Amino acid sequence: MEREGAGTLLILAALTGLSTGVFVVFYALLTKALSFLLFLGDPLETVPTLPWWYLYLVPTLSIYIVNRLIDHNESVREYGVREIAEAVENNRLIFGIKDLLVKIFASSLSLASGFAVGNEGPSAAIGAMIAQKFHRLFRLPRKLMRVAMSVGASGGIAAIFVSPVTGIMFAVENLAYDFVKNYAGYLITGGVLAFSVAAYFLDSLVFGYSTGKALDYHYLAAMGLFIPVLTLFVYLYLWLRDGVLFFLREKLDARFRRFRSLLLALISGGVIALMLSVSPLAAFSGHEVVKILINGHFHLSLWMILVIVLLRILATTVSLYANAVGGVFIALMSIGALIGYGFGEAANLWSGGLLEPFYFAAIGAAVFMGVLMRLPLTAVVLALETTYDYNVVVPTGLGVVLVTYLATRHFHLKKLSFRRHASDEKSSAGSSESQTVA
Repeated sequence: MEREGAGTLLILAALTGLSTGVFVVFYALLTKALSFLLFLGDPLETVPTLPWWYLYLVPTLSIYIVNRLIDHNESVREYGVREIAEAVENNRLIFGIKDLLVKIFASSLSLASGFAVGNEGPSAAIGAMIAQKFHRLFRLPRKLMRVAMSVGASGGIAAIFVSPVTGIMFAVENLAYDFVKNYAGYLITGGVLAFSVAAYFLDSLVFGYSTGKALDYHYLAAMGLFIPVLTLFVYLYLWLRDGVLFFLREKLDARFRRFRSLLLALISGGVIALMLSVSPLAAFSGHEVVKILINGHFHLSLWMILVIVLLRILATTVSLYANAVGGVFIALMSIGALIGYGFGEAANLWSGGLLEPFYFAAIGAAVFMGVLMRLPLTAVVLALETTYDYNVVVPTGLGVVLVTYLATRHFHLKKLSFRRHASDEKSSAGSSESQTVA
């Protein structure tokens, strides 16, 4: 790249990063404010006290409004970052400031009303949309559009997770998806196994104040049991998701197509209301679930963990069907964290207290997301930035590779998309569920 072009791209990256940070902070605060407004306070505290009709009314009206916004502005719909880049490159989508603001509101309303989608997808899309505006402003070559939008997407992820390296790795995996899909698993396997052997015999170069460099081989050994458990729940998730979506799209939509918008709101609102009435932890994005479990601040019985896992799978699936504007990155992490915490509690029954459940919550969150979204490197980096602990990072590396291998023997883990109608399967892609964040 010429020096002048490199300088312009650097300015674009700086302006995109600053702008994305501002918009993502606004988006996160707006979502929290709407949530407190809709549920009359902190939902985790107020939901159990609210009447059933109110819990039904909030998500039903909210998702109806979101779908009306989508009907009037297609750019509000949830798109994957690569899908956005391809559409912009082919002049199929051009985003304006109004589109950006409407998308932020639609996503905030989706999340605040209890739908089980995350804010990381829209955050990545917000960054990509901002980058596209700066790309046009600076009149950069079309071939740099994908690079510019990946800069914006990485900024969105870095801002919403407050994790810069995770954002960078997410963008790299999106830019080099084919390479990552085919070869990243081998790189991770070789790296973590070589490290595990060397760490036992050699001294590493360690920052003396770090607390997470000691490797406890009990956690690595326990992965021999945790990997089959995670694989089983990956199968369960895919089986339930595909079955429920098939019923909703192929059976109900085909029979009641004229009333689809109303039916969509009534069904999805009812399901989310049911989740809220059972436990607030079964609804919403799952961010609080992950934060609570990986820090060991909450105790759940094994029976309750299983119930919430099943409810969150159903809530996430219905949220996809309902066109809730959000990603599934954090939603999948919450399911994995619950599975991991439950496994850790069960493992303690025979380990004599040697294993801490919150370690497996962190491992499960990263692996479950990494497998279903085909983001293995992002999963490992996320585990590193979240915990700074090799007892999470090394098992995460092994887990995401082996569970992916086992899952792909029976399921085709590919880019899956939201659709508004079953007949749209061959049309332009919507937001990715299994493998992209946005």
